[in-house]
Amino acid sequence: MNAAPELIPSALKMIAALAAVLGGLFVMVHFARRYLRPMGRTPQERLVRVVASQPIGLKKAVTLVEVPGCVLALGISGDRIQLLTRIDDPQALSRIRAQESPPALSFCDHLTRLTSRQKAGDHEE
Repeated sequence: MNAAPELIPSALKMIAALAAVLGGLFVMVHFARRYLRPMGRTPQERLVRVVASQPIGLKKAVTLVEVPGCVLALGISGDRIQLLTRIDDPQALSRIRAQESPPALSFCDHLTRLTSRQKAGDHEE
């Protein structure tokens, strides 16, 4: 009698089960992203937005946060957040908004930029 299990059929069953579980997770994430995203706010509709943040020490920063009607200057440390001042002056608000940096690029945007540079470099050679 041969009591040793056959390795190849067992390995194939294990790989098939893993593929089924991963495929199910992939499908769930895809549908969750597609159908749950419209329920949340888009970045343009956010009520609270970080305008700028400047580190001033180890685990310490001054951050400008825009809320409807004004900009708040917050002092942020490792264990607390403190309101430094509230900026309501229209001239100051227009200067702050004029100095805003462009929105941060997503990972996909960075990857597209890098691959387009690579493709452009390949065509030149």
